[in-house]
Amino acid sequence: MDIHDTKPDSFFNKKPSPLMLLSDPMLDEKEIRLYVKRDDLLRSEEPSGNKWRKLKYNLLEAQAQKHDTLLTFGGAFSNNIHAVAAAGKAFGFKSIGVIRGEPSSILNPTLRFARDCGMQLHFVSRNIFRDQNTPHQIDSLHNQFGDFYLLPEGGTNGLALKGSAELVGEVREQLGYAPDYFCVSCGTGGTMAGIVSVQEDGQETIGIAALKGDFLEYEVRRLLSNDTLPLPNTNFTIQNNYHFGGYAKWTSQLIEFINEFKEKHGIVLDPIYTGKLLYGVWDLAEKNYFKRGATIVVVHTGGLQGILGFNERFENILQ
Repeated sequence: MDIHDTKPDSFFNKKPSPLMLLSDPMLDEKEIRLYVKRDDLLRSEEPSGNKWRKLKYNLLEAQAQKHDTLLTFGGAFSNNIHAVAAAGKAFGFKSIGVIRGEPSSILNPTLRFARDCGMQLHFVSRNIFRDQNTPHQIDSLHNQFGDFYLLPEGGTNGLALKGSAELVGEVREQLGYAPDYFCVSCGTGGTMAGIVSVQEDGQETIGIAALKGDFLEYEVRRLLSNDTLPLPNTNFTIQNNYHFGGYAKWTSQLIEFINEFKEKHGIVLDPIYTGKLLYGVWDLAEKNYFKRGATIVVVHTGGLQGILGFNERFENILQ
């Protein structure tokens, strides 16, 4: 299998996602230019968004190592599971998804999609899933499934950072200058670390934590310590006040914001990552966190596939 011969134009040479300038009286009053980097529109085929950036160089590496199987981890509504299943189907890899939790007789839309792409679903207990990165568990998976190319939960590794870092150059070329701030949702920290690894002096990258806890700064710094990357300007912060109770937790206030944002700006947000991201950025702007005259680029990382399953569970509360 030669990936470059499979789909060179549609996958590896996608046009840069557009930058969309938002118009709002609050932003005008604060003298802020806020752009959304629309990676959610990288959807000529799956995978899209930040998962496309994370998988790009991993697929090339899997091919270079002559693997024919991808194995990764995720929860039942995981964007990563969805993306790896799609990539496997598109490029002829077999794929295995190690899923946190017990199997159900009725699969949700994410897992149905993965199964229909040919992914083998392997359900494990939460305790086993928690130990996914231990040598014992990896050896156990090799004993069960044979050889495979391992993609961590969330798709975050050094090659994922390389793909994510390319976003910074795209934005500079599109704007004609470097923005003052990048803002991105932070789950495993991979997209954020990729941006920070190549940001310019004077820039700040702000991560809005999608889950509860204060460990994400450590994770980003751990990823940046990888000696395959250049020593970065590490001017970044993690905002831990916008997780709405933890990973996949939400409130009516968040849902109302997401629905109003879509109505005002025509941009769909999900309640796990990008909804919390824009809510946090908006709140920080209202509280004068950003300097006047600043240019802010908010990275829309996609992940919209989970909305269908969310609305199935919660009676279509997202518009």
